Amino acid sequence: MKLYEYESKDIARKYGVQTPRGVLASSPEEALRAAEEFGAVVLKSQVLVGGRGLAGGILKAESPAEAYMKAKELLGKMIKGERVEKLLVEEKICVAREYYVSITVDRATKQITYLVSSMGGVEIEELARKHPEKIKRMSVDPSIGYLGYMGREAAVFMELPWSLSNQVDHVLSAMYRIMIDYDAELVEFNPLALTCDNKLIALDAKIIVDDNSLFKHPELQALYGRGLTPYERKAKELGFNYVELDGDIGVISNGAGLTMATMDAILYYGGRPANFLDIGGGAGRERVKEAVKLLLTHPKVKALLVNIFGGITRCDEVAHGVLEALAEAGVSKPVVVRMLGTNEEEGRRILSEKGITVYSEMDEAVRKIVEYSRGG
Repeated sequence: MKLYEYESKDIARKYGVQTPRGVLASSPEEALRAAEEFGAVVLKSQVLVGGRGLAGGILKAESPAEAYMKAKELLGKMIKGERVEKLLVEEKICVAREYYVSITVDRATKQITYLVSSMGGVEIEELARKHPEKIKRMSVDPSIGYLGYMGREAAVFMELPWSLSNQVDHVLSAMYRIMIDYDAELVEFNPLALTCDNKLIALDAKIIVDDNSLFKHPELQALYGRGLTPYERKAKELGFNYVELDGDIGVISNGAGLTMATMDAILYYGGRPANFLDIGGGAGRERVKEAVKLLLTHPKVKALLVNIFGGITRCDEVAHGVLEALAEAGVSKPVVVRMLGTNEEEGRRILSEKGITVYSEMDEAVRKIVEYSRGG
């Protein structure tokens, strides 16, 4: 679960990390009052998407009157599909340099790992692609935890004065404690700024908490589900493993591995998956029906691929679920089915009688769905 910037900064301050003074505003009048207190300010849209700066979601104002006008411009604006309902209005900071620091779980090494760089304010993926030598990785032995030498190594790598090594140590130590205490998948300060008076301050903060740990954090449970699209929310209610993507080919499969392989095949043949939807093992016709209806009614989906390996999942049940969904959805879109396994022959017969061709080979089915998505 992603936290908003202001929530992440609230947590960071509890652990002693300095952040700019700021006020949460939901109206231009509140932004005006904040600017009257702080002077020059930065107005930051509170949305749960990346790249908001490039999308025009962060604006500066030199006076209260300008802050009022900029707040009117930002509130209600759509940033990458998310409506801006609140602004974080912060004092403008004199910045000498910007750095990048984060701590996350490295699944390859199965360790908590720091990423630090002397280049801040840019996306870490872009930084890793263009300047991999500018990123330092430091793994933490989970049986020992954070050690002070890591802060000193980070300070040296970021080319900070030795006099600031204690501040770096404090920031990195706080990040590790946040990571552990909140069961976080990511704690990121980007940028971590060196101010003109030689202080390290988190200009931006991002914390992502593992959904599976929310039972341990009652203060966060009520926040779960916000920022989801209506289709993501519906999928959660139905118990599907579902992720929305930017493509136009709907994908339904059983098992995370097969679903991922299906998406890879679609990309290989020039298509673009609209989603990841794993209905799980042993899905009956009702579960299949709800999954198919969900994607058929999604406006981004031009064509739908159902790719099922029938182990404990019966192909005849899948076939009935597909037909019931087509009857109830009231939407006509191309549907391609590939099924193999338990009761495969019966499933083929059920669908064939309704004019739906069933494929045995995934490549054939994927090529066909890509063709449909292109209007073929």
